[in-house]
Amino acid sequence: GRSRGEETAGPRGRGSRAAPPSFPEPQDASLYTGDGSVDIKGRPATRRATGNWRACFFILGTECCERLAYYGIATNLVTYLKIKLHQGNLEAARNVITWQGTCYLTTLVGAILADSYWGKYWTIAVFSSIYFIGLAGLTISASLPALQPPSCLGSVCPEPSLLQNGTFFLGLYMIALGTGGIKPCVSSFGADQFDDSDPTERVKQGSFFNWFYFCINVGALLSGTVIVWIQDNSGWVIGFAIPTVFMALAIASFFSASNMYRFQKPGGSPITRVCQVVVAAFRKWHIELPLDASLLYEVDGQNSAIEGSRKLEHTSEFEFLDKAAIISSTDAKSDFSANPWRLCTVTQVEELKILVRMFPVWATTIIFSAVFAQSSVFVEQGMVLDKRVGSFDIPPASLFTFNGISVMIWIAIYDRVLIPIARKFTGREKGFSELQRMGIGLVLSIVTMVSAALVELKRLEIARTEGLIHENVAVPMSILWQIPQYCFAGAAEVFTAIGQVEFFYGQAPDAMRSLCAALALVTVTVGSYLSSIILTLVSYLTTQGGDAGWIPDNLNEGHLDRFFWLMAGISFVNLLVYIGCAMRYKYKNV
Repeated sequence: GRSRGEETAGPRGRGSRAAPPSFPEPQDASLYTGDGSVDIKGRPATRRATGNWRACFFILGTECCERLAYYGIATNLVTYLKIKLHQGNLEAARNVITWQGTCYLTTLVGAILADSYWGKYWTIAVFSSIYFIGLAGLTISASLPALQPPSCLGSVCPEPSLLQNGTFFLGLYMIALGTGGIKPCVSSFGADQFDDSDPTERVKQGSFFNWFYFCINVGALLSGTVIVWIQDNSGWVIGFAIPTVFMALAIASFFSASNMYRFQKPGGSPITRVCQVVVAAFRKWHIELPLDASLLYEVDGQNSAIEGSRKLEHTSEFEFLDKAAIISSTDAKSDFSANPWRLCTVTQVEELKILVRMFPVWATTIIFSAVFAQSSVFVEQGMVLDKRVGSFDIPPASLFTFNGISVMIWIAIYDRVLIPIARKFTGREKGFSELQRMGIGLVLSIVTMVSAALVELKRLEIARTEGLIHENVAVPMSILWQIPQYCFAGAAEVFTAIGQVEFFYGQAPDAMRSLCAALALVTVTVGSYLSSIILTLVSYLTTQGGDAGWIPDNLNEGHLDRFFWLMAGISFVNLLVYIGCAMRYKYKNV
Protein backbone atom coordinates (compact mmCIF):
# COMPACT_ATOMS: atom_id res chain seq x y z
CA GLY A 1 0.00 0.00 0.00
CA ARG A 2 1.05 3.63 -0.43
CA SER A 3 2.68 5.19 2.57
CA ARG A 4 1.56 8.45 4.09
CA GLY A 5 4.77 10.04 2.83
CA GLU A 6 3.64 9.47 -0.77
CA GLU A 7 0.18 10.90 -0.22
CA THR A 8 1.15 14.24 1.30
CA ALA A 9 3.24 16.67 -0.69
CA GLY A 10 5.85 18.58 1.27
CA PRO A 11 7.31 17.86 4.70
CA ARG A 12 5.38 16.23 7.55
CA GLY A 13 5.70 18.44 10.60
CA ARG A 14 7.92 21.49 10.87
CA GLY A 15 11.59 20.93 10.23
CA SER A 16 11.19 17.36 8.92
CA ARG A 17 14.42 15.89 7.66
CA ALA A 18 14.76 13.66 4.62
CA ALA A 19 15.21 9.92 5.06
CA PRO A 20 17.97 8.36 2.93
CA PRO A 21 16.46 7.06 -0.32
CA SER A 22 17.05 3.32 -0.59
CA PHE A 23 14.24 2.47 -2.99
CA PRO A 24 14.78 2.23 -6.76
CA GLU A 25 13.43 4.88 -9.12
CA PRO A 26 9.74 4.48 -10.09
CA GLN A 27 10.54 3.38 -13.66
CA ASP A 28 12.40 0.36 -12.22
CA ALA A 29 9.67 -0.42 -9.66
CA SER A 30 8.50 -3.56 -11.48
CA LEU A 31 12.04 -5.00 -11.39
CA TYR A 32 12.63 -4.50 -7.65
CA THR A 33 10.73 -5.44 -4.50
CA GLY A 34 8.58 -2.74 -2.92
CA ASP A 35 9.31 -3.62 0.72
CA GLY A 36 12.89 -2.28 0.92
CA SER A 37 14.58 -5.70 0.95
CA VAL A 38 18.15 -6.08 -0.35
CA ASP A 39 20.21 -8.98 -1.70
CA ILE A 40 23.28 -10.50 0.01
CA LYS A 41 25.51 -7.70 -1.35
CA GLY A 42 23.23 -4.96 0.02
CA ARG A 43 21.79 -3.93 -3.37
CA PRO A 44 17.98 -3.49 -3.83
CA ALA A 45 16.53 -7.01 -4.28
CA THR A 46 15.24 -7.83 -7.76
CA ARG A 47 11.94 -9.70 -8.07
CA ARG A 48 13.24 -12.24 -10.60
CA ALA A 49 16.60 -13.25 -9.10
CA THR A 50 15.81 -13.31 -5.38
CA GLY A 51 13.24 -14.60 -2.90
CA ASN A 52 9.94 -16.33 -3.67
CA TRP A 53 9.40 -20.12 -3.46
CA ARG A 54 12.82 -21.01 -4.91
CA ALA A 55 14.53 -19.47 -1.84
CA CYS A 56 11.87 -20.83 0.53
CA PHE A 57 12.43 -24.47 -0.41
CA PHE A 58 15.84 -24.25 1.26
CA ILE A 59 14.37 -22.53 4.33
CA LEU A 60 11.64 -25.19 4.60
CA GLY A 61 14.31 -27.92 4.27
CA THR A 62 16.30 -26.24 7.06
CA GLU A 63 13.24 -26.12 9.34
CA CYS A 64 12.31 -29.76 8.69
CA CYS A 65 15.85 -31.00 9.56
CA GLU A 66 16.11 -28.68 12.60
CA ARG A 67 12.76 -29.84 14.03
CA LEU A 68 13.75 -33.46 13.43
CA ALA A 69 16.92 -32.78 15.45
CA TYR A 70 15.01 -30.98 18.23
CA TYR A 71 12.25 -33.58 18.65
CA GLY A 72 14.85 -36.35 18.29
CA ILE A 73 16.21 -35.10 21.63
CA ALA A 74 13.02 -33.74 23.28
CA THR A 75 10.65 -36.68 22.69
CA ASN A 76 12.65 -39.27 24.60
CA LEU A 77 14.67 -37.02 26.91
CA VAL A 78 12.80 -38.12 30.06
CA THR A 79 13.73 -41.77 29.30
CA TYR A 80 17.44 -40.91 28.96
CA LEU A 81 17.45 -38.97 32.24
CA LYS A 82 15.82 -41.90 34.06
CA ILE A 83 17.77 -44.80 32.50
CA LYS A 84 21.22 -43.29 31.94
CA LEU A 85 21.48 -40.49 34.55
CA HIS A 86 19.40 -42.43 37.15
CA GLN A 87 16.96 -39.62 37.90
CA GLY A 88 13.60 -40.28 39.61
CA ASN A 89 10.22 -39.68 37.92
CA LEU A 90 9.69 -36.25 39.47
CA GLU A 91 13.27 -34.94 38.94
CA ALA A 92 13.37 -36.15 35.31
CA ALA A 93 9.94 -34.64 34.51
CA ARG A 94 10.93 -31.33 36.14
CA ASN A 95 14.21 -31.21 34.19
CA VAL A 96 12.41 -31.81 30.88
CA ILE A 97 9.76 -29.14 31.58
CA THR A 98 12.41 -26.58 32.66
CA TRP A 99 14.49 -27.28 29.54
CA GLN A 100 11.50 -27.02 27.18
CA GLY A 101 10.44 -23.76 28.85
CA THR A 102 13.97 -22.41 28.33
CA CYS A 103 13.86 -23.39 24.62
CA TYR A 104 10.91 -21.02 24.17
CA LEU A 105 12.15 -18.22 26.46
CA THR A 106 15.49 -17.98 24.61
CA THR A 107 13.50 -17.03 21.48
CA LEU A 108 13.48 -13.48 22.89
CA VAL A 109 17.32 -13.42 22.82
CA GLY A 110 17.46 -14.44 19.15
CA ALA A 111 14.64 -12.07 18.18
CA ILE A 112 16.18 -8.99 19.82
CA LEU A 113 19.61 -9.67 18.27
CA ALA A 114 18.03 -10.23 14.83
CA ASP A 115 15.86 -7.10 14.86
CA SER A 116 18.48 -4.87 16.50
CA TYR A 117 21.93 -5.73 15.18
CA TRP A 118 22.63 -8.90 13.21
CA GLY A 119 19.60 -9.35 10.96
CA LYS A 120 17.78 -12.70 10.70
CA TYR A 121 20.30 -14.41 8.39
CA TRP A 122 23.35 -13.98 10.64
CA THR A 123 21.35 -14.71 13.79
CA ILE A 124 20.28 -18.05 12.27
CA ALA A 125 23.91 -18.71 11.23
CA VAL A 126 25.36 -18.04 14.72
CA PHE A 127 22.70 -19.86 16.76
CA SER A 128 22.53 -22.91 14.49
CA SER A 129 26.30 -23.32 15.04
CA ILE A 130 25.75 -23.21 18.84
CA TYR A 131 22.93 -25.73 18.34
CA PHE A 132 25.19 -28.11 16.39
CA ILE A 133 27.94 -27.92 19.06
CA GLY A 134 25.32 -28.71 21.75
CA LEU A 135 24.09 -31.78 19.81
CA ALA A 136 27.68 -32.96 19.28
CA GLY A 137 28.25 -32.53 23.05
CA LEU A 138 25.25 -34.76 23.85
CA THR A 139 26.46 -37.42 21.41
CA ILE A 140 29.95 -37.40 22.99
CA SER A 141 28.42 -37.51 26.49
CA ALA A 142 26.40 -40.62 25.49
CA SER A 143 29.33 -42.36 23.77
CA LEU A 144 32.18 -42.02 26.34
CA PRO A 145 31.88 -44.35 29.37
CA ALA A 146 33.78 -41.79 31.50
CA LEU A 147 30.94 -39.29 30.96
CA GLN A 148 28.23 -41.65 32.25
CA PRO A 149 27.57 -43.02 35.75
CA PRO A 150 28.07 -46.81 36.21
CA SER A 151 25.01 -49.02 35.54
CA CYS A 152 22.59 -49.80 38.37
CA LEU A 153 23.26 -52.90 40.48
CA GLY A 154 19.81 -54.20 41.38
CA SER A 155 18.03 -51.26 42.98
CA VAL A 156 21.28 -49.36 43.75
CA CYS A 157 21.94 -46.67 41.13
CA PRO A 158 25.18 -44.61 41.47
CA GLU A 159 24.73 -40.81 41.29
CA PRO A 160 26.33 -39.15 38.23
CA SER A 161 29.43 -37.06 39.01
CA LEU A 162 29.59 -33.28 38.54
CA LEU A 163 31.54 -33.77 35.28
CA GLN A 164 29.01 -36.31 33.94
CA ASN A 165 26.00 -34.12 34.77
CA GLY A 166 27.85 -30.96 33.67
CA THR A 167 28.77 -32.30 30.19
CA PHE A 168 25.25 -33.52 29.48
CA PHE A 169 23.43 -30.41 30.70
CA LEU A 170 25.92 -28.04 29.03
CA GLY A 171 25.14 -29.72 25.69
CA LEU A 172 21.41 -29.73 26.47
CA TYR A 173 21.26 -26.01 27.31
CA MET A 174 23.41 -25.10 24.28
CA ILE A 175 20.63 -26.77 22.25
CA ALA A 176 18.04 -24.67 24.14
CA LEU A 177 19.96 -21.48 23.30
CA GLY A 178 20.46 -22.57 19.67
CA THR A 179 16.86 -23.59 18.98
CA GLY A 180 15.51 -20.51 20.78
CA GLY A 181 17.86 -18.23 18.86
CA ILE A 182 16.81 -19.45 15.42
CA LYS A 183 13.12 -20.30 15.99
CA PRO A 184 11.64 -16.76 15.74
CA CYS A 185 13.96 -15.88 12.84
CA VAL A 186 13.40 -18.82 10.46
CA SER A 187 9.64 -18.28 10.00
CA SER A 188 9.96 -14.49 9.59
CA PHE A 189 13.06 -14.83 7.33
CA GLY A 190 11.04 -17.24 5.13
CA ALA A 191 8.12 -14.81 5.00
CA ASP A 192 10.57 -11.99 4.11
CA GLN A 193 11.18 -13.82 0.80
CA PHE A 194 7.75 -12.59 -0.34
CA ASP A 195 7.14 -8.90 -0.99
CA ASP A 196 4.04 -8.00 1.01
CA SER A 197 3.52 -4.83 -1.06
CA ASP A 198 2.74 -7.13 -4.04
CA PRO A 199 -0.75 -8.78 -3.87
CA THR A 200 0.40 -11.94 -5.73
CA GLU A 201 3.37 -12.52 -3.44
CA ARG A 202 1.24 -11.73 -0.36
CA VAL A 203 -1.00 -14.75 -1.10
CA LYS A 204 2.09 -16.95 -1.45
CA GLN A 205 3.30 -15.64 1.91
CA GLY A 206 0.11 -16.93 3.61
CA SER A 207 0.69 -20.30 1.94
CA PHE A 208 4.31 -20.30 3.17
CA PHE A 209 3.20 -20.27 6.84
CA ASN A 210 1.03 -23.36 6.21
CA TRP A 211 3.83 -25.35 4.58
CA PHE A 212 6.33 -24.13 7.18
CA TYR A 213 4.14 -25.72 9.87
CA PHE A 214 3.76 -28.82 7.69
CA CYS A 215 7.58 -29.23 7.67
CA ILE A 216 7.72 -28.85 11.47
CA ASN A 217 5.28 -31.76 11.77
CA VAL A 218 7.13 -33.95 9.26
CA GLY A 219 10.27 -33.52 11.40
CA ALA A 220 8.36 -34.19 14.63
CA LEU A 221 6.62 -37.26 13.19
CA LEU A 222 9.86 -38.84 11.97
CA SER A 223 11.58 -38.28 15.32
CA GLY A 224 8.59 -39.45 17.35
CA THR A 225 8.54 -42.76 15.48
CA VAL A 226 11.87 -43.64 13.79
CA ILE A 227 14.40 -41.89 16.06
CA VAL A 228 12.64 -42.87 19.32
CA TRP A 229 12.60 -46.50 18.10
CA ILE A 230 16.34 -46.31 17.29
CA GLN A 231 17.11 -44.81 20.74
CA ASP A 232 15.15 -47.56 22.51
CA ASN A 233 16.44 -50.44 20.39
CA SER A 234 19.86 -49.50 18.93
CA GLY A 235 21.25 -47.31 21.72
CA TRP A 236 21.62 -43.66 22.58
CA VAL A 237 24.88 -42.97 20.73
CA ILE A 238 23.35 -43.52 17.30
CA GLY A 239 20.05 -42.09 18.61
CA PHE A 240 21.79 -38.75 19.37
CA ALA A 241 24.16 -38.91 16.37
CA ILE A 242 21.27 -38.93 13.85
CA PRO A 243 19.80 -35.58 15.09
CA THR A 244 23.36 -34.15 15.02
CA VAL A 245 23.76 -35.19 11.35
CA PHE A 246 20.34 -33.68 10.50
CA MET A 247 21.33 -30.41 12.13
CA ALA A 248 24.46 -30.34 9.94
CA LEU A 249 22.18 -30.90 6.91
CA ALA A 250 19.93 -28.04 8.11
CA ILE A 251 22.92 -25.65 8.25
CA ALA A 252 24.15 -26.79 4.80
CA SER A 253 20.66 -26.35 3.28
CA PHE A 254 20.35 -22.85 4.74
CA PHE A 255 23.73 -21.54 3.51
CA SER A 256 23.50 -23.14 0.06
CA ALA A 257 20.85 -20.62 -1.07
CA SER A 258 22.49 -17.44 0.33
CA ASN A 259 22.60 -15.73 -3.09
CA MET A 260 18.85 -16.20 -3.57
CA TYR A 261 17.67 -14.66 -0.30
CA ARG A 262 16.09 -11.27 0.29
CA PHE A 263 17.29 -9.50 3.44
CA GLN A 264 15.60 -6.89 5.62
CA LYS A 265 18.06 -4.55 7.34
CA PRO A 266 18.02 -4.59 11.17
CA GLY A 267 16.45 -1.38 12.51
CA GLY A 268 18.19 -0.97 15.88
CA SER A 269 16.88 -2.12 19.25
CA PRO A 270 13.05 -2.32 19.30
CA ILE A 271 13.05 -2.20 23.12
CA THR A 272 15.04 1.06 23.09
CA ARG A 273 12.60 2.58 20.57
CA VAL A 274 9.60 1.62 22.73
CA CYS A 275 11.25 3.16 25.83
CA GLN A 276 12.05 6.36 23.87
CA VAL A 277 8.36 6.84 22.97
CA VAL A 278 7.25 6.36 26.60
CA VAL A 279 9.92 8.73 27.95
CA ALA A 280 9.28 11.42 25.29
CA ALA A 281 5.48 11.20 25.83
CA PHE A 282 5.85 11.62 29.62
CA ARG A 283 8.22 14.57 29.15
CA LYS A 284 5.47 16.34 27.16
CA TRP A 285 2.44 15.20 29.18
CA HIS A 286 1.44 18.85 29.80
CA ILE A 287 1.57 19.92 26.10
CA GLU A 288 -1.70 19.98 24.11
CA LEU A 289 -1.87 17.78 20.99
CA PRO A 290 -2.34 19.72 17.72
CA LEU A 291 -5.77 19.20 16.07
CA ASP A 292 -4.02 18.52 12.73
CA ALA A 293 -2.08 15.20 13.00
CA SER A 294 0.13 16.22 10.04
CA LEU A 295 1.86 18.70 12.39
CA LEU A 296 3.35 15.77 14.33
CA TYR A 297 6.99 14.98 13.57
CA GLU A 298 7.84 12.64 10.67
CA VAL A 299 10.70 12.41 8.16
CA ASP A 300 10.26 13.01 4.42
CA GLY A 301 10.22 10.29 1.76
CA GLN A 302 8.77 6.78 1.65
CA ASN A 303 11.15 5.28 4.22
CA SER A 304 10.96 5.98 7.94
CA ALA A 305 13.88 7.08 10.12
CA ILE A 306 14.13 3.44 11.32
CA GLU A 307 16.52 1.43 9.13
CA GLY A 308 14.73 -1.05 6.85
CA SER A 309 11.25 0.07 7.89
CA ARG A 310 8.43 1.67 5.90
CA LYS A 311 6.38 4.51 7.37
CA LEU A 312 3.22 3.77 9.34
CA GLU A 313 0.12 5.95 9.04
CA HIS A 314 -0.99 7.93 12.08
CA THR A 315 -3.94 6.44 14.00
CA SER A 316 -6.19 8.20 16.50
CA GLU A 317 -6.03 5.58 19.30
CA PHE A 318 -3.85 5.90 22.46
CA GLU A 319 -3.45 9.64 21.86
CA PHE A 320 -1.27 10.14 24.94
CA LEU A 321 1.58 8.38 23.08
CA ASP A 322 1.26 10.92 20.21
CA LYS A 323 2.72 13.52 22.58
CA ALA A 324 6.14 11.92 21.89
CA ALA A 325 5.86 13.30 18.31
CA ILE A 326 4.84 16.89 19.25
CA ILE A 327 7.43 19.44 18.09
CA SER A 328 7.71 21.72 21.12
CA SER A 329 9.22 25.24 21.03
CA THR A 330 12.40 23.76 22.63
CA ASP A 331 12.62 21.13 19.87
CA ALA A 332 12.10 23.74 17.15
CA LYS A 333 15.07 25.79 18.42
CA SER A 334 17.48 22.83 18.55
CA ASP A 335 18.38 20.11 16.05
CA PHE A 336 15.44 18.07 17.33
CA SER A 337 16.06 15.03 15.13
CA ALA A 338 19.23 14.29 17.12
CA ASN A 339 17.52 13.22 20.37
CA PRO A 340 14.84 10.50 20.05
CA TRP A 341 14.44 10.53 23.86
CA ARG A 342 12.83 13.99 23.46
CA LEU A 343 11.10 13.66 20.07
CA CYS A 344 10.01 10.54 18.16
CA THR A 345 8.65 10.13 14.64
CA VAL A 346 4.99 9.19 14.04
CA THR A 347 6.18 5.77 12.78
CA GLN A 348 8.07 5.12 16.01
CA VAL A 349 4.97 6.04 18.06
CA GLU A 350 2.78 3.82 15.84
CA GLU A 351 5.16 0.86 16.46
CA LEU A 352 4.32 1.01 20.17
CA LYS A 353 0.59 1.47 19.45
CA ILE A 354 0.66 -1.73 17.34
CA LEU A 355 2.23 -3.67 20.23
CA VAL A 356 -0.43 -2.32 22.65
CA ARG A 357 -3.21 -3.31 20.19
CA MET A 358 -1.78 -6.80 19.72
CA PHE A 359 -1.44 -7.48 23.46
CA PRO A 360 -5.09 -8.59 24.16
CA VAL A 361 -4.96 -10.99 21.19
CA TRP A 362 -1.62 -12.33 22.47
CA ALA A 363 -3.04 -12.82 25.99
CA THR A 364 -6.08 -14.80 24.76
CA THR A 365 -3.86 -17.33 22.94
CA ILE A 366 -2.19 -18.27 26.26
CA ILE A 367 -5.27 -20.32 27.27
CA PHE A 368 -5.01 -22.13 23.92
CA SER A 369 -1.40 -23.07 24.79
CA ALA A 370 -2.56 -24.21 28.25
CA VAL A 371 -5.04 -26.62 26.58
CA PHE A 372 -2.19 -27.99 24.46
CA ALA A 373 -0.06 -28.53 27.54
CA GLN A 374 -2.62 -31.21 28.62
CA SER A 375 -0.89 -33.77 26.38
CA SER A 376 0.63 -35.49 29.46
CA VAL A 377 -2.89 -35.85 30.94
CA PHE A 378 -4.05 -37.45 27.65
CA VAL A 379 -1.18 -39.97 28.02
CA GLU A 380 -2.22 -40.72 31.63
CA GLN A 381 -5.79 -41.28 30.41
CA GLY A 382 -4.41 -43.65 27.72
CA MET A 383 -2.55 -45.66 30.36
CA VAL A 384 -5.87 -46.80 31.93
CA LEU A 385 -7.46 -47.77 28.59
CA ASP A 386 -7.03 -51.13 26.84
CA LYS A 387 -3.78 -50.76 24.85
CA ARG A 388 -4.11 -54.06 22.92
CA VAL A 389 -4.91 -53.72 19.21
CA GLY A 390 -4.80 -57.17 17.64
CA SER A 391 -1.47 -58.65 18.70
CA PHE A 392 0.12 -55.20 19.30
CA ASP A 393 0.43 -53.23 22.51
CA ILE A 394 0.16 -49.50 21.68
CA PRO A 395 2.25 -47.16 23.89
CA PRO A 396 -0.15 -44.32 24.99
CA ALA A 397 2.36 -41.60 23.95
CA SER A 398 2.49 -42.95 20.39
CA LEU A 399 -1.06 -41.62 19.79
CA PHE A 400 0.62 -38.22 19.29
CA THR A 401 1.31 -39.47 15.77
CA PHE A 402 -2.41 -38.94 15.08
CA ASN A 403 -1.97 -35.31 16.13
CA GLY A 404 0.89 -34.89 13.63
CA ILE A 405 -0.94 -36.71 10.83
CA SER A 406 -4.07 -34.62 11.51
CA VAL A 407 -2.01 -31.41 11.27
CA MET A 408 -0.52 -32.45 7.92
CA ILE A 409 -3.88 -33.49 6.44
CA TRP A 410 -5.60 -30.30 7.66
CA ILE A 411 -2.83 -28.05 6.26
CA ALA A 412 -3.32 -29.58 2.81
CA ILE A 413 -7.16 -29.26 3.10
CA TYR A 414 -6.88 -25.66 4.37
CA ASP A 415 -4.41 -24.54 1.71
CA ARG A 416 -5.94 -26.31 -1.29
CA VAL A 417 -9.69 -26.56 -0.46
CA LEU A 418 -10.83 -24.17 2.29
CA ILE A 419 -8.99 -21.02 1.13
CA PRO A 420 -10.40 -21.10 -2.47
CA ILE A 421 -13.96 -21.71 -1.08
CA ALA A 422 -13.65 -18.99 1.59
CA ARG A 423 -12.20 -16.56 -0.98
CA LYS A 424 -15.45 -16.73 -2.98
CA PHE A 425 -17.52 -15.78 0.07
CA THR A 426 -15.24 -13.24 1.80
CA GLY A 427 -13.46 -11.73 -1.21
CA ARG A 428 -10.19 -11.88 0.77
CA GLU A 429 -7.06 -13.04 -1.04
CA LYS A 430 -6.21 -15.37 1.92
CA GLY A 431 -9.80 -16.61 2.35
CA PHE A 432 -10.02 -15.93 6.09
CA SER A 433 -8.45 -13.07 8.03
CA GLU A 434 -5.81 -14.21 10.55
CA LEU A 435 -8.15 -13.34 13.44
CA GLN A 436 -11.02 -15.40 11.94
CA ARG A 437 -8.64 -18.31 11.45
CA MET A 438 -7.43 -18.17 15.07
CA GLY A 439 -11.05 -17.98 16.31
CA ILE A 440 -11.98 -21.21 14.45
CA GLY A 441 -8.99 -22.91 16.13
CA LEU A 442 -10.12 -21.73 19.58
CA VAL A 443 -13.56 -23.33 18.93
CA LEU A 444 -11.81 -26.58 17.90
CA SER A 445 -9.71 -26.52 21.11
CA ILE A 446 -13.00 -26.55 23.11
CA VAL A 447 -14.19 -29.52 20.98
CA THR A 448 -10.86 -31.28 21.84
CA MET A 449 -11.54 -30.98 25.58
CA VAL A 450 -15.21 -32.02 25.22
CA SER A 451 -14.11 -35.10 23.22
CA ALA A 452 -11.60 -36.06 25.97
CA ALA A 453 -14.29 -35.55 28.66
CA LEU A 454 -16.80 -37.79 26.85
CA VAL A 455 -14.22 -40.58 26.47
CA GLU A 456 -13.45 -40.30 30.20
CA LEU A 457 -17.17 -40.37 31.15
CA LYS A 458 -17.59 -43.62 29.19
CA ARG A 459 -14.38 -45.07 30.68
CA LEU A 460 -15.52 -44.37 34.26
CA GLU A 461 -18.96 -45.86 33.48
CA ILE A 462 -17.27 -49.09 32.31
CA ALA A 463 -15.00 -49.05 35.40
CA ARG A 464 -18.11 -48.87 37.65
CA THR A 465 -19.95 -51.60 35.72
CA GLU A 466 -16.92 -53.93 35.87
CA GLY A 467 -16.30 -53.17 39.56
CA LEU A 468 -12.82 -51.70 38.89
CA ILE A 469 -13.26 -48.40 40.79
CA HIS A 470 -10.80 -49.29 43.56
CA GLU A 471 -8.35 -51.18 41.35
CA ASN A 472 -5.55 -49.27 39.60
CA VAL A 473 -5.91 -51.18 36.30
CA ALA A 474 -6.85 -50.45 32.69
CA VAL A 475 -10.55 -50.78 31.85
CA PRO A 476 -11.81 -52.87 28.90
CA MET A 477 -12.26 -49.91 26.52
CA SER A 478 -9.95 -49.50 23.51
CA ILE A 479 -7.29 -46.77 23.56
CA LEU A 480 -8.30 -46.01 19.95
CA TRP A 481 -11.25 -44.00 21.37
CA GLN A 482 -8.65 -41.30 22.09
CA ILE A 483 -7.92 -40.79 18.39
CA PRO A 484 -10.69 -38.12 17.88
CA GLN A 485 -9.31 -35.84 20.64
CA TYR A 486 -5.80 -35.99 19.11
CA CYS A 487 -7.25 -35.27 15.64
CA PHE A 488 -9.31 -32.29 16.90
CA ALA A 489 -6.17 -30.99 18.65
CA GLY A 490 -4.27 -31.21 15.34
CA ALA A 491 -7.02 -29.33 13.48
CA ALA A 492 -7.10 -26.63 16.21
CA GLU A 493 -3.33 -26.19 15.81
CA VAL A 494 -3.62 -25.67 12.04
CA PHE A 495 -6.10 -22.83 12.60
CA THR A 496 -4.85 -21.10 15.75
CA ALA A 497 -1.09 -21.80 15.90
CA ILE A 498 -0.41 -21.04 12.21
CA GLY A 499 -2.91 -18.15 12.23
CA GLN A 500 -1.08 -16.73 15.25
CA VAL A 501 2.35 -16.85 13.53
CA GLU A 502 0.87 -15.25 10.40
CA PHE A 503 -0.95 -12.57 12.44
CA PHE A 504 2.12 -11.59 14.48
CA TYR A 505 4.29 -11.43 11.34
CA GLY A 506 1.74 -9.51 9.23
CA GLN A 507 0.80 -6.99 11.93
CA ALA A 508 4.30 -6.47 13.34
CA PRO A 509 6.14 -3.26 12.43
CA ASP A 510 8.79 -4.01 9.76
CA ALA A 511 11.69 -3.69 12.19
CA MET A 512 10.06 -5.81 14.97
CA ARG A 513 9.06 -8.95 13.09
CA SER A 514 11.41 -11.38 14.84
CA LEU A 515 10.45 -9.94 18.24
CA CYS A 516 6.73 -10.39 17.51
CA ALA A 517 7.36 -13.96 16.27
CA ALA A 518 9.15 -14.63 19.57
CA LEU A 519 6.22 -13.19 21.56
CA ALA A 520 3.91 -15.63 19.75
CA LEU A 521 6.23 -18.51 20.77
CA VAL A 522 6.47 -17.33 24.38
CA THR A 523 2.71 -18.04 24.75
CA VAL A 524 3.71 -21.75 24.70
CA THR A 525 5.86 -21.28 27.82
CA VAL A 526 3.31 -19.08 29.60
CA GLY A 527 0.55 -21.58 28.68
CA SER A 528 2.60 -24.47 30.13
CA TYR A 529 3.16 -22.59 33.39
CA LEU A 530 -0.54 -21.67 33.57
CA SER A 531 -1.46 -25.31 32.96
CA SER A 532 0.81 -26.38 35.88
CA ILE A 533 -0.87 -23.79 38.15
CA ILE A 534 -4.37 -25.04 37.14
CA LEU A 535 -3.34 -28.69 37.79
CA THR A 536 -1.89 -27.74 41.21
CA LEU A 537 -5.03 -25.78 42.19
CA VAL A 538 -7.35 -28.58 41.01
CA SER A 539 -5.33 -31.15 42.96
CA TYR A 540 -5.36 -28.98 46.13
CA LEU A 541 -9.06 -28.01 46.01
CA THR A 542 -10.46 -31.45 45.09
CA THR A 543 -8.51 -33.41 47.73
CA GLN A 544 -9.89 -31.36 50.66
CA GLY A 545 -11.58 -33.45 53.36
CA GLY A 546 -9.69 -36.63 52.45
CA ASP A 547 -11.29 -37.05 49.00
CA ALA A 548 -9.33 -38.85 46.26
CA GLY A 549 -9.60 -35.73 44.08
CA TRP A 550 -10.18 -35.41 40.33
CA ILE A 551 -6.73 -36.68 39.28
CA PRO A 552 -5.54 -39.29 41.85
CA ASP A 553 -2.86 -41.93 41.16
CA ASN A 554 -5.71 -44.40 40.52
CA LEU A 555 -7.71 -42.59 37.83
CA ASN A 556 -10.59 -45.08 38.27
CA GLU A 557 -11.30 -43.45 41.66
CA GLY A 558 -11.01 -39.92 40.25
CA HIS A 559 -12.97 -37.59 37.98
CA LEU A 560 -10.60 -36.68 35.14
CA ASP A 561 -13.72 -35.89 33.08
CA ARG A 562 -14.46 -32.92 35.38
CA PHE A 563 -10.95 -31.57 34.75
CA PHE A 564 -11.54 -31.74 30.98
CA TRP A 565 -14.94 -30.00 31.38
CA LEU A 566 -13.21 -27.30 33.47
CA MET A 567 -10.62 -26.72 30.68
CA ALA A 568 -13.46 -26.61 28.10
CA GLY A 569 -15.28 -24.03 30.27
CA ILE A 570 -12.17 -21.85 30.69
CA SER A 571 -11.57 -22.10 26.91
CA PHE A 572 -15.17 -21.04 26.21
CA VAL A 573 -14.89 -17.92 28.41
CA ASN A 574 -11.52 -17.20 26.74
CA LEU A 575 -13.18 -17.53 23.30
CA LEU A 576 -15.80 -14.89 24.23
CA VAL A 577 -13.02 -12.51 25.40
CA TYR A 578 -11.09 -13.24 22.18
CA ILE A 579 -14.12 -12.43 19.98
CA GLY A 580 -14.47 -9.08 21.80
CA CYS A 581 -10.75 -8.28 21.27
CA ALA A 582 -10.81 -9.42 17.62
CA MET A 583 -13.87 -7.31 16.76
CA ARG A 584 -12.23 -4.19 18.20
CA TYR A 585 -8.81 -4.82 16.65
CA LYS A 586 -7.62 -2.26 14.04
CA TYR A 587 -5.26 -3.60 11.38
CA LYS A 588 -2.09 -1.60 10.71
CA ASN A 589 -1.78 0.82 7.78
CA VAL A 590 1.53 1.08 5.94
